[in-house]
Amino acid sequence: MGLDLDYIDGQTPLDEEEKDGLLIPTIATRGELDEFEQQNIEQAVQWTLGRSFKPELIFTEDFIRTVHKRMYADVWAWAGDFRKTNKNIGVEKWQIPSDLKYLLDDAKYWHENNTYPPDEIAVRFKHRIVSIHCFPNGNGRHSRLMADIIIEKIYKQPVFSWGAANLSSEGDTRTAYFKAVKTADKGDYSLLLAFARS
Repeated sequence: MGLDLDYIDGQTPLDEEEKDGLLIPTIATRGELDEFEQQNIEQAVQWTLGRSFKPELIFTEDFIRTVHKRMYADVWAWAGDFRKTNKNIGVEKWQIPSDLKYLLDDAKYWHENNTYPPDEIAVRFKHRIVSIHCFPNGNGRHSRLMADIIIEKIYKQPVFSWGAANLSSEGDTRTAYFKAVKTADKGDYSLLLAFARS
């Protein structure tokens, strides 16, 4: 019996080869998958606690991959690996390394030159990395954890609340989140900045 996933608006469908990367053969539903992924993500968050990460480490491809691997390595064989297929969102698969390098270079510049306030640097980074869509799955959650790491480790500010709800399930909070992301797609970060702290 294969993994049968019901996708809600905004979730990236996995192809069959990506589904074959599931490391827990007993998972059969989206709910079970979400539960195992959440446990793994909580371990990744624990890993960040009490550690100091410098900007020169955070803004690297290796760190981006490491965070994703920490979040999903217990669930997916491809955790931390860039996607090898094109999706309904994100850049072409071959553009991932170069687009990520542009983002990392931009983020270093923003930090070194105080281009934006700390919250805006973290939220702009989150928005750009999720629009690249580096990985087969988990990009939204990965981008939010990256923003939390940036705001907490670099700027010593509290992590974001992201609407204080589970954004993996349908509801008003998810709707507000996607409205904020789509507004940021047009260059206006005000809603996403407000949502991040709501």
